[in-house]
Amino acid sequence: MTWKLIDLFCGAGGMSLGFIDPRFCGDFECVLAVDNDKAAITTHEHNFGGTSVCGNIEHWLEDAVVPAADVVIGGPPCQGFSLLNKKRDGDSRRALWEPFLDVVVRSGARVFIMENVAELFRSPELADIRARAARDGFQTDAAILNTADYGAPQTRRRTIVIGWKPGSWQPEFPPLPTHAEGKSGRNLPPWRTVREAIGDLPVPTMLEIEGPAPLNLHIRRTPTEKSLQRYRAVPPGGNRFDLQRNAPEITPDCWIRKTSGGTDLFGRLWWDRPSVTIRTEFYKPEKGRYLHPDQHRPITHREAARLMGFPDDFHFCGTKVEVARQIGNAVPPPLASALGRLVSAMLTPMAKSA
Repeated sequence: MTWKLIDLFCGAGGMSLGFIDPRFCGDFECVLAVDNDKAAITTHEHNFGGTSVCGNIEHWLEDAVVPAADVVIGGPPCQGFSLLNKKRDGDSRRALWEPFLDVVVRSGARVFIMENVAELFRSPELADIRARAARDGFQTDAAILNTADYGAPQTRRRTIVIGWKPGSWQPEFPPLPTHAEGKSGRNLPPWRTVREAIGDLPVPTMLEIEGPAPLNLHIRRTPTEKSLQRYRAVPPGGNRFDLQRNAPEITPDCWIRKTSGGTDLFGRLWWDRPSVTIRTEFYKPEKGRYLHPDQHRPITHREAARLMGFPDDFHFCGTKVEVARQIGNAVPPPLASALGRLVSAMLTPMAKSA
């Protein structure tokens, strides 16, 4: 049976992909996707079809006809909770879970999955979300999950909130991990590594963003000579502190003055570990550990997409900056796949008892 899905704050569709694509879960079809990022909603529509809405969800809901669905998924914008946002108190984006739950109720969905940053788990907003869901007739559970535990070659910790119409059974949440850290002693395949994800890609050349996959997103930038000197000063596994030791004359003054913290800034990924969290500006090594493990350059868009778990045939629409934003904001499809299989297993007995 194919279940109907609504994806809110859908972005490019990393969560949709994990639910819809047969290589991941495959038991769902998308009947509605909503996002206010024009390039992202174009990407979602290109890959999944269905009805797509580009706009702010609060305004759209004022006169929207919400289609019937079995499950509503999505990640209300997380910047209000993020530790990267130093002015997050009172951030209005915290409240966008409310229209999310409005859609859950109006669609008649029996399950919802909400994804957000790890900080949500210990925030007062989680209690508010669960209280509102209870008033709407849903039981809920929540956990912080690491995407590396579900086959993504990236350590990315996210809060997952699941809600369901109560019955005589309890969902097996969180889903059982498929992978484990090598030293954990668990009888599971080890976490997937950077080498497994991108080790087969050639040295990138100056290519246009359009063209055959995977090289269409495997685009080399044109760094300045000073940038190249900085890249060369960072050894395998190194970071900005190595740059400061090896080439203080080309190290930014602000880094020299800041003698602690920021150990991932201007860092190289390790071949034999998962990637760090891929964010929207992964092409700027000053933003994090985004230098290639041994080549003197930041990672490419294709490498970032693979480190998120996107297959090469997934088509991104937009400029290089827009595509980077879509990649960094996405839910890694391998995690979404585990959630999709869980929801499918939940819906089957619910349908029989209805």
